Amino acid sequence: MAFEIDVLIVFADKDNEAKKNEQGWVGQFKKFLELMLNQVLGKKANIVLKAEYDSVTSPKLNNVAALVPVLSKDFIQSGQCLDHLEVFHKAVESSGKNRNRIFKVFKSPLGVLEQPPRLRELIGYEMYQLDSDTGEIREYTDYFSSEAERQYWMKMVDLAYDIYDTLLYLQQDQTQSEVKNIYKRKSIYLAETGHDLSVQRNIIRRELQRHGYIVLPDHTLPGKLEDFEREVRKDLVDCSLSIHLVGSAYGEIPEGTDRSIVDIQNKLAAEKSAQLRQEGVEFSRLIWISPNLVNASEKQKAFIESIKRDIEAQEGAEILQTPLEDFKNIMREELVEAGEKRAVGADNGKSIYLMHDKVDDEAVKPIKEAIEKSGYKVLLPEFEGELLELRKKHIENLKAFDAAIIYKGKVNEQWVRMKALDILKAPGFGRKKPIIAKAIITAPGSGLSADSFKSQNLRVIESDPRRSTESLQSFFQEFNA
Repeated sequence: MAFEIDVLIVFADKDNEAKKNEQGWVGQFKKFLELMLNQVLGKKANIVLKAEYDSVTSPKLNNVAALVPVLSKDFIQSGQCLDHLEVFHKAVESSGKNRNRIFKVFKSPLGVLEQPPRLRELIGYEMYQLDSDTGEIREYTDYFSSEAERQYWMKMVDLAYDIYDTLLYLQQDQTQSEVKNIYKRKSIYLAETGHDLSVQRNIIRRELQRHGYIVLPDHTLPGKLEDFEREVRKDLVDCSLSIHLVGSAYGEIPEGTDRSIVDIQNKLAAEKSAQLRQEGVEFSRLIWISPNLVNASEKQKAFIESIKRDIEAQEGAEILQTPLEDFKNIMREELVEAGEKRAVGADNGKSIYLMHDKVDDEAVKPIKEAIEKSGYKVLLPEFEGELLELRKKHIENLKAFDAAIIYKGKVNEQWVRMKALDILKAPGFGRKKPIIAKAIITAPGSGLSADSFKSQNLRVIESDPRRSTESLQSFFQEFNA
């Protein structure tokens, strides 16, 4: 079934109010989601806004592939917004396409019981600013600050890829073989963590998904112990491995127990490991304990000590108390990189990833030649072939390069920012080595502001097509140093 609208964003009018000559919060969100989703899809996504009292979009909502409700106090108090949600849910039920097609985005925090019942079990995407030290909640005003890179854009990447997976699934009639290949993947249980490790868990989840794994749980776990345990056991049945991250925070405690969700998931995974071992089947567990436990409560310290000494808790487990990057390397070796081809350029000396758009193919040729004459290997993006293969090649290049150059010719500044974000997120794709140098090279007269990229340590160099080698000399000096 073909859908006229890829993504419909439903929101309360107050959540998109804006000052004069400025864009509202929802308008900004749509713009960024569009940029990210276009990059993932490899084509323009049709994303439509539906305000509280907007009647332009079909009231049946059966022409919409995915719904993104922007949750806030105003949303849940709006009968119109809740009606849109209910109508879409009925449209999904009648279509027979029952894969999750609703992606709840939080503009501000809402407790589980404050949320509409149909949304409570769905995984949410928190797009507000949380100060981990003070607990203060704020809306973002600077979308390219270091804090926004860590929280807002990380969630935006998650959201774009999750919507992409659903759109791909919904197209299975047209791309049967491609979908069959994607959805018969191995499953890994990545245990829910304390609040202090939520960012790290998201990075690991994305990395596993990029390498073809299904990551469970894929929904919000229930708040009552009996229901919680039932859901965890059900997810563990499909998995051959579980990963547990243990930090300073003890974690949420379900109703009906005094043990945290971190503790309970570890116990249930140990039980499964012991049971399968008796049947001669292997179920592995990786447990990472943070080396920095300065702020851990006495209860959390006692839990960690019990993991280290309890034979049952350790059943089938490898326990590591190392820097997180070391743990991720071990995880990759055991799960992800077995049987994979080595990253591009791994043993070919220093390499430079020259990122450019297809429209600038001709313009970058002098720069490519100048890099090669200087003795470096050039890694280039590809533009022909299946989308998944092109994305895989891009990620391989992000993992392999020693230095990176983003070329701005005919593309706009937002395209450049998206590529700069890819460089920042390279460790989340499995990059192991440091980035030696990075820069943006522009065509003459591009007008790109160098100041706006200083926070990302990106230099802006204006290229002279007649003297490409001379234009790059300062970059090469930094690279060699």
